[in-house]
Amino acid sequence: MKTLVLIDVQNDFMPGGPLEVPEGNLIIPVINNCLGYFDLVVATQDWHPKNHKSFASDHLNKKPFDRIILNGIHQTLWPDHCIQRTRGAELHEDIHSERIAAIFRKGMDTEVDSYSGFYDNNHQLSTGLSGYLKEKGVSEIYFCGLAADICVYYSMLDAVLEGFSATLIEDASRPLYLEKFDDIKCEIAKHGVHIITSSELLDR
Repeated sequence: MKTLVLIDVQNDFMPGGPLEVPEGNLIIPVINNCLGYFDLVVATQDWHPKNHKSFASDHLNKKPFDRIILNGIHQTLWPDHCIQRTRGAELHEDIHSERIAAIFRKGMDTEVDSYSGFYDNNHQLSTGLSGYLKEKGVSEIYFCGLAADICVYYSMLDAVLEGFSATLIEDASRPLYLEKFDDIKCEIAKHGVHIITSSELLDR
């Protein structure tokens, strides 16, 4: 079963949002063009309570992109984003969401962030995505979304750990830090993640 996982294609990560990914809006038509290739499409959604500890606003004398130790692990402090029941947390309105069979929400625990679509950053709480896909008989997953170097990256690493084959559709993704993305691509390739463009889907 050909499966696509859309990672956090949400308004707050689009240009003009509080945690905008450069050119994040440009992936929307690419994703829509890819959807027809897949038998199963699922999505993840950052879904933070308003007092999430990953927000810089929740820490005295801290600003966005500062780093702290939070519950024993390194944590980047972010601008407030993807707060539950806000427009910023919604999937982008132009995504053909009728193709999305299920949405897995993450980052709901105020004490720990959750970059991966599979687990929180402490690897203590599962979102249920792995079990859902395995029940469907999925063995190979294609990934796209935002940001390619953070939430997509950690989702792909966890997919490999869970026994799936993982492929990044690069032009259907955008990184937050473009200058570091080549290093990220080298790292995921060492973990067995494949990297393709959307035009290569037709050859698979």
